[in-house]
Amino acid sequence: MFTKILIANRGEIACRIMETTQKMGVATVAVYSDADATARHVMLADEAVRIGPAPVGESYLLGDRIIAAALETGAEAVHPGYGFLSENPEFVEAVEAAGLVFIGPSASAIKAMGLKDAAKVLMEEAGVPVVPGYHGDNQEDAFLAARAAEIGYPVLIKAVAGGGGKGMRRVDDSAMFTEALHAARREGSASFGNPQVLIEKYILSPRHIEMQVFGDGHGGAVHLFERDCSLQRRHQKVIEEAPAPGMTSEMREAMGAAAVKAAKAIGYSGAGTVEFIVDGADGLRADGFWFMEMNTRLQVEHPVTEAITGLDLVQLQLEVAAGGRVPEQRDITQVGHAIEVRIYAEDVPAGFLPATGRLQVLDFPNCFRIDSGVRAGDEISPWYDPMIAKLTEFALTREEALAEMRWALNRTDIVGCTTNVEFLSRLVAAPDFVAGKMDTGLIERGLEGLVAVPDEPEGLRALLAVAGKDWGEGFTLWQPLRQMVSLDGAGHWVQVLGGGRFIVDDVPLEVLAKAGVEWTVKLGGRVMRARVRRVGGRVYASMGGARFEAEIDDPLNRDAGVEAGAGALLAPMPGLVQAVLAAAGETVEAGAALLVMEAMKMEHTLRAPFDGVVGEVLVSVGAQVESGAVLLRMEDA
Repeated sequence: MFTKILIANRGEIACRIMETTQKMGVATVAVYSDADATARHVMLADEAVRIGPAPVGESYLLGDRIIAAALETGAEAVHPGYGFLSENPEFVEAVEAAGLVFIGPSASAIKAMGLKDAAKVLMEEAGVPVVPGYHGDNQEDAFLAARAAEIGYPVLIKAVAGGGGKGMRRVDDSAMFTEALHAARREGSASFGNPQVLIEKYILSPRHIEMQVFGDGHGGAVHLFERDCSLQRRHQKVIEEAPAPGMTSEMREAMGAAAVKAAKAIGYSGAGTVEFIVDGADGLRADGFWFMEMNTRLQVEHPVTEAITGLDLVQLQLEVAAGGRVPEQRDITQVGHAIEVRIYAEDVPAGFLPATGRLQVLDFPNCFRIDSGVRAGDEISPWYDPMIAKLTEFALTREEALAEMRWALNRTDIVGCTTNVEFLSRLVAAPDFVAGKMDTGLIERGLEGLVAVPDEPEGLRALLAVAGKDWGEGFTLWQPLRQMVSLDGAGHWVQVLGGGRFIVDDVPLEVLAKAGVEWTVKLGGRVMRARVRRVGGRVYASMGGARFEAEIDDPLNRDAGVEAGAGALLAPMPGLVQAVLAAAGETVEAGAALLVMEAMKMEHTLRAPFDGVVGEVLVSVGAQVESGAVLLRMEDA
């Protein structure tokens, strides 16, 4: 076994790997950019080496600097985690040329599965079922449009070197094909340096079910059962679970055999995932799944597999990389049910746009497992993926695991960043998901209800007014203390009676119990339970999965703000201007694409809010802009 390894990654996955290496007695070397100088993964490592400025192209994607850091510190092997260089065959070759061990598959295996079109051809030859589509080299617009028409709409355009939903567009009719094709190419170029795409038939009731596989490079390969990753938005996974609801023993056996066949076809070594698209229209069937792609690395969602099998996948990675063999298939068993949710810094009602900010409060409940690369006080910056944490719950049944997940999400408090916690709370309670009736379109179909701003409960403002100040048992000489509290500019009279009793705007409120942030109050004749915090000049409350907040105003220090104007097109998040699609003086219709921005390697198209004329364009391609910046002004026609 190795005595020291370097982790060529950051954040949550770097911290996760260190948890296992510490148990195994293996020393770790972290690498970091200037933005991560005090990050959690740096603090957990035995040693840490700076590799460059914040942009990934000047730090975490520089393989030569990472290899130099490994050699300087005496590391024997490099663990890539996921993302960054984890599926870069040139990096694998450079690591091995330096006399180091790459903890993962060979460069040839990564190359075989790295391009989706070539991988599908290889899988067809190996007898693995694949989705109908075009995977060839002809990339002319007209030719690809003709192939899409032959396959039949809807189709899916996918970057051949893609992953994580990047460079992927669903097209429902020929009129939208060209715009979607160009967008997929731009994302493919920006994220993977490869603009080529493939075209596939889009399955109308698709489920995304994947098989965790392990190979040892000596001919041995096994599967560690399936994960259902059907709950997605923008082709990125939101919730994962194992086993897949409705899975039959016949389908599991067939899918497992196909996954192992895929791994053996390329002499696979280490952890990998074979992803299948499944037709869920009439239940799960052994003849209703097709190979989609293989991820030649550890997956974000690996904790659910660890929960049901009891195996440590990182430990198994290290053992295989050190020359060990995989277990026998008959010795791998599963028990219970595990569900994982991904908590992101993102503005869900605004279209799941990435958010930034400093984590003033990061409070998770006691649950089965929490994977995170950040702490309270850390900043979620625009430089990297906005994931805050993964919560995993495990129980003997799916119903119990879901109940525990709902409990955990309702008690998760994050202040300082807009997050998707409230969205996740609603999603795990959605009737179709609870019943196991889901496909990859479930979120889109129920989006209006999942992202709706919750109605403010009656009496909430009274609770916030009381929680927004430290009252003690204050009183004047002959009468109770009475003071105005201003929340978001609206005044509320609070009278302190003592003993946890108040009158707020002529309505009696009594604090029945208060344990930390857990409040139970009686307002009029109703009892309310909430988690309440005051942080800085704001007060926060969460009730039944819904979250509310208000600013405690100082009437002597009000900022009227600056109006951007009704015709201003604002940047919805910090990011890079990728394309300007309209010019000053151009007449456009509502919904027309005006600009394309990139944030976290994902493209976001900004469209005209109404019919009109472009007055002026204030940015150019390549501009880095902050959230709220005015990009373009429109005028009424």
